[in-house]
Amino acid sequence: MFRIKTLLGLAACAIFISLPAFPQDESPGRNEVSAQAFGSFLKSTTSNGARQEATNSGGVLGSYRFFFSRNHGVEANYGYSLNTQSYRFAGTSTGVPSYSHEISGAYVFRYPLKRWTPFLLAGAGGLIFDPKDTPGINSQTRAAFVYGGGADVDLTHHIFFRGEYRGLVYNSPTYDIPGLEGLDRVTHRAEPSVGFGYRF
Repeated sequence: MFRIKTLLGLAACAIFISLPAFPQDESPGRNEVSAQAFGSFLKSTTSNGARQEATNSGGVLGSYRFFFSRNHGVEANYGYSLNTQSYRFAGTSTGVPSYSHEISGAYVFRYPLKRWTPFLLAGAGGLIFDPKDTPGINSQTRAAFVYGGGADVDLTHHIFFRGEYRGLVYNSPTYDIPGLEGLDRVTHRAEPSVGFGYRF
């Protein structure tokens, strides 16, 4: 028991001793928030005579990043867009206008330079496809692999401009429609974006 208390006491002392060092850290801010406008471009795929595609569209992306050190951190994202997912097969076409909600988390590696900071990211998340004004069709969630990169350009000490490319790999939605059963396949969404952020 004495040993555990001693270890806990030493750990607490180490934490308190290191606290004054944080304000003296000259590395870029540990926290970042950003808002971006993005384009959504889905790769069309054809399999077993069925073509799956989606209309090109735009959306908004909000991000929060926390950095453990000068180079390594994590981010959480929420994105929103609206497009029409469609399947064409056997001379027929089925299109579903859908709100797309993107929730993801990723590891971020950055390399701060004098006025700009390039970065790479990789992670996972989910895409929620919510049919718009289409009764009787269920919303559907798909797991997604997320990767990307870009750069932040400092405008002031705290404010920056961000240009970014994100790619999402996931299974296309079928909304549990019986006629689309088994037609889903792995697809890719490209999301180039620009926006502004605040570092603190």
